[in-house]
Amino acid sequence: MAAAAAYARRGLGKVWPNPAVGAIIVRDDGDGPRVVGRGNTQPPGGPHAEVVALRQAADLARGATCYVTLEPCSHQGRTGPCAVALAEAGVKRVVIGLLDPNPRVAGRGVSMLEAGGVEVCVASGEAARLAAELHAGHVRRVTDGRPHVILKLAVSRDGYIGRPGNGQVLITGEDVFRRVHVLRAECDGILVGIGTVLEDDPSLSCRLPGLTHRSPVRVVLDTEARLPLSSTLVKTAESIPVWVVVGADADPERLEALTAAGCMLIRLARPEGQRLDPHAVMRALGQRGLTRLLVEGGAGVARSLMDADLADEICISRGDVEIGDGGLRPFVDRDLSLVADLGRHELGFAFPAGRDTMMRYVRKRS
Repeated sequence: MAAAAAYARRGLGKVWPNPAVGAIIVRDDGDGPRVVGRGNTQPPGGPHAEVVALRQAADLARGATCYVTLEPCSHQGRTGPCAVALAEAGVKRVVIGLLDPNPRVAGRGVSMLEAGGVEVCVASGEAARLAAELHAGHVRRVTDGRPHVILKLAVSRDGYIGRPGNGQVLITGEDVFRRVHVLRAECDGILVGIGTVLEDDPSLSCRLPGLTHRSPVRVVLDTEARLPLSSTLVKTAESIPVWVVVGADADPERLEALTAAGCMLIRLARPEGQRLDPHAVMRALGQRGLTRLLVEGGAGVARSLMDADLADEICISRGDVEIGDGGLRPFVDRDLSLVADLGRHELGFAFPAGRDTMMRYVRKRS
């Protein structure tokens, strides 16, 4: 299952709104197990992971075991039911990492496999944990109607995220840069507030060699439609999508100009004089297919997501530099303990990244 999960990650950020599934087909003819087929979900309209693996295995799939990270689909969409394909190929046993909560599947895949004479086993322990982590975005979207939200912050040694009016302040080094850009490549969308755009003029693209084609959709929270037409985001909107979440009452001329520049507008109602409801924003992004959303906004966006209990993961990179008095504080205090004090998250892991430290806080299981 670990191999299937690792293979599935190739599809993260590329196959939404579908889940990024991995499948490994193994057979043992008495001389030890060997992999005869492997596959991961292809972009929408393409084959699912199981079908890719079956095509590679060909006749060797008969009598083999298929390890798949998510329950095989049982419905006819743009592709046929994977459960039927596995049974018709003569696969003897299917090990499933996670049952699919999607109402169109939800156990029907298992029933279809068993009706076709296939032995079915649902993973437990570490294998189940790997599958659940991999498919957190899919599960969140089909159960709550929103993407899995990963809040990313870079914090200085003295607990600041920047300095007002100074634009982007370099807090972490090259090791963190590389890891963050891999994370960008594995997300469907990346979100910032308009304040970050006006202050930093970011590109929000994936700039690692070999991953530049994996840049996610760029999403800007911009209630008043203030996104400058001269910004890097707007200038590159034709090559990397830009979605602008605006108030329904925003200036029509600004909205028309952004649309003409290639941006997609998401208009949301709001009480007069108030900000957009973060829950409504996330539901709108979920309705448009996003399953994994990386949030790189500033302190205001971070606080609003935490207050609304929308941060499923918090990735904090603590740099080895000090900003000094007058810096901007995030929602965490100097020693980062407030995340744990909130009671909704716990430290998943921490590891060194050059001279910096990266930490991942995860939502506690209910």
